[in-house]
Amino acid sequence: MDYVYGALLLHSAKQPVSEENVKKVLSATGAAVDDLKVKQLVAALEGVDIEEAVKQAAVTAVAAAPAGEAKPAEAAVDEKSEAEKEAEASAGLASLFG
Repeated sequence: MDYVYGALLLHSAKQPVSEENVKKVLSATGAAVDDLKVKQLVAALEGVDIEEAVKQAAVTAVAAAPAGEAKPAEAAVDEKSEAEKEAEASAGLASLFG
């Protein structure tokens, strides 16, 4: 998770998410840096719109939060398949740090 947090920190600071920058951020925290994980992270994020990915994650989290009212069973099934689609889309990045 440290690697992903480092990438998010760099993105929020409007700095490029590069191997060198991720290593600097992790080193600054005192964490041990695994060069292979850094390479995998940077490669996985290449071409990814991080801002859009964060927005999608927020929408998924809101949809998964318990609601005050019970929803019909059909609606729950539709939301579950949408949540599953979101989970599958992010599974590639998550598997890097399993």
